[in-house]
Amino acid sequence: MDKRSLEHVARRFREAETRADILRKELAAAIRQADADEVPQKDICEATGYTRQQVRRIVLATEPEPVDDDASATE
Repeated sequence: MDKRSLEHVARRFREAETRADILRKELAAAIRQADADEVPQKDICEATGYTRQQVRRIVLATEPEPVDDDASATE
């Protein structure tokens, strides 16, 4: 394998990681919405393949708030 081929595979891998991160966030949002819509946790687990513990963690987790650098600088 030459350097160019290796760089190509590495770039594809980084792109796949980025896509997976985006999809993981979308799935977490969908799980939270399903929970808010009172979809039974059993059904969420069956649809996602996640355990009840994983679903509970996702439902209870909150998205981190963006940090306002200007506000923290004045404190």
